[in-house]
Amino acid sequence: MSTSSRRAFLADVGRGMLAASVGTAVASELGLGKIEAAADEKNSEKKDVLHFGALEPLVALIQDTQPDKLLPLLTEKLRTGTSLKTLTAAGALANARTFGGHDYIGYHTFMALAPALQMAGELPSERAALPVLKVIFRNAARIQAFGGHDKEILHPVAPAKLPAGANGGELLQAASRAADFDKAETTFATLAAASPGEAFGHLQYAVEDEVDVHRVVLSWRAWATLDITGQEYAHSLLRQSLRYCVNTESMSKSRGRAGSAIRTLLPKLLENHKLLGRAEGDRKADDGWIAKMARLVADASPEQAAEAIAAALAEGFASDDVGEVLCVAANELLLRDPGRPKEWTSDGKGVGSCHGDSVGVHASDAANAWRNIAKVSNQRNRVASLIVGAFHTAGQAGRLNKDFYPNAEQLEKVTAKAPTELLAEIDAALRTQDQFRAMALTHRYGELGHSARPLLDVLIRFGTSSDGALHAEKYYCTATEEFGRVRTPFKWRQLEALARVTASESGRVAAGYDQARELLKVT
Repeated sequence: MSTSSRRAFLADVGRGMLAASVGTAVASELGLGKIEAAADEKNSEKKDVLHFGALEPLVALIQDTQPDKLLPLLTEKLRTGTSLKTLTAAGALANARTFGGHDYIGYHTFMALAPALQMAGELPSERAALPVLKVIFRNAARIQAFGGHDKEILHPVAPAKLPAGANGGELLQAASRAADFDKAETTFATLAAASPGEAFGHLQYAVEDEVDVHRVVLSWRAWATLDITGQEYAHSLLRQSLRYCVNTESMSKSRGRAGSAIRTLLPKLLENHKLLGRAEGDRKADDGWIAKMARLVADASPEQAAEAIAAALAEGFASDDVGEVLCVAANELLLRDPGRPKEWTSDGKGVGSCHGDSVGVHASDAANAWRNIAKVSNQRNRVASLIVGAFHTAGQAGRLNKDFYPNAEQLEKVTAKAPTELLAEIDAALRTQDQFRAMALTHRYGELGHSARPLLDVLIRFGTSSDGALHAEKYYCTATEEFGRVRTPFKWRQLEALARVTASESGRVAAGYDQARELLKVT
C-alpha cells in the first residue's frame, strides 16, 4: 500500500463498521476522528513515567486489565463511538511503553497492530473489529505476563547537547555499537525533537548495522504506525527500534559475537560505486532483468548479492525496480521451501509447515520493510537500505528446492475453472492444511484471470482467526501489498505464497478470537 493510499485507508476505516453487529445508534460517529493529544513526557503525573495525554486512560486500560476482562470493555467503547484506529493507537503506545523493543512476543505483537487495522478495512463491517481485538488481546496478555506498569522499559529521557555539525546517524550508530543505552537515548531524544522524519533517517544507520528481520521490520512498522497514532508520538514509537538495536549489541558483546560483515561491506560498496550524493537513477528494468536479478539474489552469497545490487544502482536502475528485485527474491524462497524439517518443529509448527519464522516468511517481511524504508528515505538511506536488503535476503537458499511450488503434478490435479468452484476448493484446502493444493488452486485461479478480491476474502478469514505463530497479520499485509505493486509476471506468486502460509497456519485459533467473535455476535 502506498503512503497516500494507506493514509486514505486510515481516514476511512472504522466508519459504521460495527453497526450491523452491535446496532449502535452512533455508528456515524465511529469514524476515525483526529487523535488530539500528544505525548506529554515532561508533565506526567509521575516524574519518570511517560504520559500520553488524552489517550492515557485508554492506554492504561489496555496495560492494566487482564485480557479476558479487557475485550468486553473495548467492545463497549466501540459501541459508544471509539474508533478502531484509536484502539490500535492506544495498543501501540501501551506496547511501546511496556516493552520498549526488548521482548520477543512484545515487539512481534506491536508489529501486528497496524497490519490488523489494515485487515479490518478489508473485512465486512460486522467482522471488521476481529483482527484488532485479537491482537490487542495478545498485547494485553503479554503486557500482564511481562509485569505491566511496574516493569515498563520506556521512561522520559532528557535530550543531549550534540557536537556542532555532527552526523546524527553516525552518533546513533556509535552509541549502538558501544551498547550505550544512555548515549543512544539522549542523542535520539535531541534528534526526534527536531524532526520525526530526520530522526527516522538517522535511526537507519543503527538498523543497517545487522541483518535481522526483527530489527528492520520493527523499524518500518514503528514508522508506519505513526499514520495511526500521529507523528507527535514518533519519539516514543521509534525509541523501541533504537533500543532493540542497542539491546541486541549488548547481548552480542556478552556472548563474544562479532558484528555483521555488512558493517564493513556497506561503506565499501557505497564508496566503490560512488553511490553517495548522486542523482536518483531512472533506468527502467524489464521483466527479464527483474527475474534474473531476483534469482541471483536468492541463490548468491550475501556479499555477492550486495555487490550486484550496488552495481545496479550505480548503473542507474530505478530504486523502486531494485526494491522489487528484493521482494521477488524473498517470495522465491517461500515458493521453493520444502517445509520445516523435523528438527526445526515446535508447538504449532509441525513437519512441512512454512508459517511463522520460516525462511520465506521472514525474508518476505524483511524485504518488504527494506523496500518501504527505501521509499520514504533520503538518498543515502535509500541506496543503503537496498544494498543491506540484498545482503539480508541472500544466502538462505541452501536447503531449498531449485524450482517453485506448485509443480506440474500438483497443477495437473486442478480441474476446476469456474471462480466459485475454485474458491470452494481453496477453502477446503485451507481447512485441511493442504498447502500445495491451496497453491495450485490459487495459481489456476490467477492464471484464468479471475478477480483477486473474492480470493482475498477467503484468505483473510483464515488469517483473522489463526494464531499464525505471531506472523499471520504481518505476512498477510506483506503479501497483499507486494501483490498490489509488483509487475504482472510475479504478481500471483505473492498470493500463491499467501495461500500456502494460510494453509500451513490453519486450524490453530488465536487466543482471544472466539471471545471477540462472541462479543461482536459474529457467527
